[in-house]
Amino acid sequence: MKINKIKSNAKLNLALNITGRKKVLHKIESIIGFIDLHDVISINQHNGKKHHISFYGKFSKNIGKKNTVQRLFQILDKENLLKNKKFKVKIKKLIPQEAGLGGGSMNAASVFNYLVKKKIINPNHQKTRSICDWVGSDVILGTISSSCVLSSSGRIKKIYNTPKYYSTLVKPDFGCSTKKIYSAVRKFTKSKYNKPKKNMFGVKYLIDQQNALETIALKKYPKLKKIKLFLESINNPLFVRMTGSGSTIVAYYNSLKSCKLAKAKFKRKYKNYWCVTAKTI
Repeated sequence: MKINKIKSNAKLNLALNITGRKKVLHKIESIIGFIDLHDVISINQHNGKKHHISFYGKFSKNIGKKNTVQRLFQILDKENLLKNKKFKVKIKKLIPQEAGLGGGSMNAASVFNYLVKKKIINPNHQKTRSICDWVGSDVILGTISSSCVLSSSGRIKKIYNTPKYYSTLVKPDFGCSTKKIYSAVRKFTKSKYNKPKKNMFGVKYLIDQQNALETIALKKYPKLKKIKLFLESINNPLFVRMTGSGSTIVAYYNSLKSCKLAKAKFKRKYKNYWCVTAKTI
């Protein structure tokens, strides 16, 4: 059967606040963008009795059988939404793990979007939300895969025609455990993003924002603080901020030239760290 290829774009938290705590998870609000860095997913229906999910590429190491795509198919089968159809999925991992870029969650969301687009499944909004929440807290954002604002209530507002930024992304030779970072949260911020507006994506607004998890991560991992300080010192970035729970630090620019120069300077100093340039989409 025909093999279809789809892109699974990385997610950036341009800003993030912790506004409270639920029974299990924390309540967050975030200004979210997506970039042209992406994994490549090959998917096709097959005649086997089981779904086959495999990973390859630079960042495929240590991805176990209990991954987000496997969980997605597990719940789709449980809800009988696939009507016994089985799929073969191969994912080329170009987005690093434990990076704060939502790679795994966006993989599941991209597969979900494909199944909806091809009319293989037709869940309503409520069912979509419940499936995504069961697979992973970030997955619902990938079903939008566009600039949006996540309010502390869980509401997601898509924002159109947002400013585009060039970015230099840096990840050191270690990842951050989301569970460990969140477990150290002691302070909450008053909600600020409950009335989403386009100007929230403007540089003047973003400069004054934060990632509330960054202070925790920089304290736990001093190398991250050194990376951030160095990025702030080269080529006059608009702002530098960690995404998600780390460990990726992102420097934002208006100019592709400045972005590439920053990458070159960074690689001269930190040769063994992952460093790429990307653009918001």
